[in-house]
Amino acid sequence: MNILLINHYAGNNKLGMEYRPYYLANEWIKQGHNVLIVASSQAHVRSSQPDVKRNLQIDTIDGINYLWIKTNKYNGNGIGRIFNIFVFIIKLIFNKNKIIKIFKPDVVIASSTYPLDIFPANKIAKQCNAKLVFEVHDLWPLSPMELGGYSKNHPFIKVMQWAENFAYKKSDKVISILPNTLEHMLEHGLNPAKFHYIPNGIAMDEWQNCENVSCEHINLINKLKTEGKTVIGYAGSHGLANALQYLIQAADLLREEPVAFLFIGNGPDKETLKNQAAIMNLQNVFFLNAVPKKTLIPILKKIDILFISLQYKPIFRFGISPNKLFDYMMSGRPIIQAIKTPTDIVKLADCGITIEPENHFLIAETIKYFMQLTPDELSDIGARGKNYVALHHNYKVLAQDFINSIESI
Repeated sequence: MNILLINHYAGNNKLGMEYRPYYLANEWIKQGHNVLIVASSQAHVRSSQPDVKRNLQIDTIDGINYLWIKTNKYNGNGIGRIFNIFVFIIKLIFNKNKIIKIFKPDVVIASSTYPLDIFPANKIAKQCNAKLVFEVHDLWPLSPMELGGYSKNHPFIKVMQWAENFAYKKSDKVISILPNTLEHMLEHGLNPAKFHYIPNGIAMDEWQNCENVSCEHINLINKLKTEGKTVIGYAGSHGLANALQYLIQAADLLREEPVAFLFIGNGPDKETLKNQAAIMNLQNVFFLNAVPKKTLIPILKKIDILFISLQYKPIFRFGISPNKLFDYMMSGRPIIQAIKTPTDIVKLADCGITIEPENHFLIAETIKYFMQLTPDELSDIGARGKNYVALHHNYKVLAQDFINSIESI
């Protein structure tokens, strides 16, 4: 089967997020399928960008073919990102014949966070008599409306709503990464027979083949543990939605306790968080740069307690599927999850404690609870998460589920 996967933000282990297309493609190639990932040369979620010099450029990374579409540079979520989206979509449409000449698909997957890629995907699928799959990461335009405060009458939102409705109508299959989206999709015209839920997951090979590394992160953790500190870690994007200011406030409440807080990663709010910690004169908070996945894995395994949070927003009623959560679970460490969502994987796996979001007092109390447990008790909690994610979120299984869903069309 020839699989054309369109994902504006697609990354890999060399460039950073977004990882899902990379992991799925890797498994599909092992199964004997041919895969071409079409992505933008610029994406704000990546830690680095590919070196793209031509309008269309093919690179092979870890055996996976990427077709990069050259787009404008931008930062964050402002007008530059919106312009970048439209440049990517317009170039996709105008270059569709060239893309088909390079790679004639049996199935076309529109998989960008936003729904506009359904238009070029539909054109390519019709021209090649291929199956059309729409993969939903976030519910657009609902996400920018509820998280960004956009009005439903905003022109950008109206265009996105038109695209979402078009996708549910025209697609042969709709794959949702979020567990509780079906009701919303039905309200926008989806035939329920098209719906299939396939969450994010982990690539077992990465965890089986990872090696211990020596880096400033590991050296710092070893030093803190030698000093008798319990190490709390967050690894991921430092953005508004991650609500990390409350973890800083919890660190303030615990400044006299033998505990240290590591913030690993980058993002638009990192400097604000660093300033917050500096104003509070917190000596127990450390900010570290993002690292490649192969380096992050041994770091996560050495941290005592891992933390994840999101803002208290209605949009999370549809569920969550953050990559970092599955990495946390696979590391075998206990988790504090400050997220309100109906499908609570941490609770299902019994691998940590879920608390209400945006509450630094509860964060501090939960950390103190974990600090009272023995190393064996902490290991048992972490092991439950590792076993759960290996069973339910293995990309080898998820990739096959995806193929089965396509073949059922």
